[in-house]
Amino acid sequence: MKLLTITIPSYNSEAYMRNCIESLLPGGEDVEILVVDDGSGDRTGEIADEYEKRYPGIVRAIHQENGGHGAAVNTGLEHASGLYFKVVDSDDWVKESAYRTILQTLRELAGGSTALDMLISNFVYEKEGAKKNKVMRYHHALPKDRIFTWDEVKHFRKGQYILMHSVIFRTKLLKECGLKLPEHTFYVDNLFVFEPLPFVRTMYYLDVNFYRYYIGREGQSVNEQVMISRIDQQIKVNKLMLDYLAEKKTEICKRRKMFAYMTNYLEIITVISSVLLIRSGTEESLEKKKELWDYIKQKDILLYIRLRYGIMGNSMNLPGKGGRKISVEAYKICQRFFKFN
Repeated sequence: MKLLTITIPSYNSEAYMRNCIESLLPGGEDVEILVVDDGSGDRTGEIADEYEKRYPGIVRAIHQENGGHGAAVNTGLEHASGLYFKVVDSDDWVKESAYRTILQTLRELAGGSTALDMLISNFVYEKEGAKKNKVMRYHHALPKDRIFTWDEVKHFRKGQYILMHSVIFRTKLLKECGLKLPEHTFYVDNLFVFEPLPFVRTMYYLDVNFYRYYIGREGQSVNEQVMISRIDQQIKVNKLMLDYLAEKKTEICKRRKMFAYMTNYLEIITVISSVLLIRSGTEESLEKKKELWDYIKQKDILLYIRLRYGIMGNSMNLPGKGGRKISVEAYKICQRFFKFN
């Protein structure tokens, strides 16, 4: 069995995927790299095959019809033979020194008496044109360099969330919790780091800047105008997260800090949905915003009250054009600070 499976969802990635794969090769025989060619129309599949031939037993090319990012992650998970599982997008990369530290830590923990469910590390926003790249760190919220549980987690700051770039899950946990991401849908990475959480009992935080998250490619899914054009998919994911939390709330509430974290995560996703609908500026978008909040209210009134009457929820629902202007200005501040887009 491999120590770590890394899945690279790849769609028309010929221009940048080599950099991603090359950054992962120092893992050697401990790592299984699954390059999932998601129905690309360029040379993505050829490049994946090339690396499989050059690095047999390490790199594996998997070709499928286009199903979107979620389908590629699902395929990677289905084929994963590693003890742990990581997703690295084809336009991102990892830092070698941090990579080696993570692999060494996983080796040590794999032989321990306590199974590790989730390893967390930092990631760096590699933003095009930025003078200084922002690092997402968790040292204020999480104990370092040891196994811990939800009871030991401290308060996360607004905008400080465990994203797909931050996590390595135990593969068996992902399979046993039944994780299956929707196909042909953007922003499913939020579900990837949300739905497994009730099954996570043990965590470990390494304060190393491992993942390099590239922002700035034209047409990228986190570009604001692209997000507005795909707002229905953002809303779809938002509702799926709400449905999941509402349906499992009784069980999740037993671990207070986990429930608080998941609720805060849902809050930021709902705020992003709301502000993008405001930014769109059409009557149709404002109606969709109302429909989203009505959906939350009908689904779970207590969750609605928590989301709607918190600071961020209030700022997204101020009345009139003046209120919407304040909402957008608040979003711009978050955008500059947290590098959302």
